[in-house]
Amino acid sequence: MQEHDARILRGAALPTAVVGVVAMIVGFALSGPQGLFGALFGVGLVIGAFAASAFVISWTGGRRPELLLPVAFLVYTTKLGILLAVLLLFRDTAALDKDVFGWTAFACVLMWLAAQAVAIKRSKQPTIVPEGEEDEAVTEDSEAHR
Repeated sequence: MQEHDARILRGAALPTAVVGVVAMIVGFALSGPQGLFGALFGVGLVIGAFAASAFVISWTGGRRPELLLPVAFLVYTTKLGILLAVLLLFRDTAALDKDVFGWTAFACVLMWLAAQAVAIKRSKQPTIVPEGEEDEAVTEDSEAHR
């Protein structure tokens, strides 16, 4: 994973984890252990899914940039499929509070997206490299991968 991608991943994961801890405390206060498990499951699902997709997209961008869009689409649809399967699998469970799970997952998704947008804005990663500087950027990038 490239340095700027790792910085963006940390910039999104840490605030999301903070929201998750708050959600676990609130979930436990509202519903006891079931609320705690619901919040923990929601946080784990969101952070795991978003971190895995960020890693896969970063890895693809570093090795095969021409495949970035198809891989991002595949990762997105796979994430939705896994979420659907998880929701169907746990729809009748009594082990966790489904309301706490849903609200925690929703809050964590919103926090991840907002924090990721802020981290990307702060990273100042150029999307267009001027023609004269292109050779230097490619040389530095290829030396970093060795």
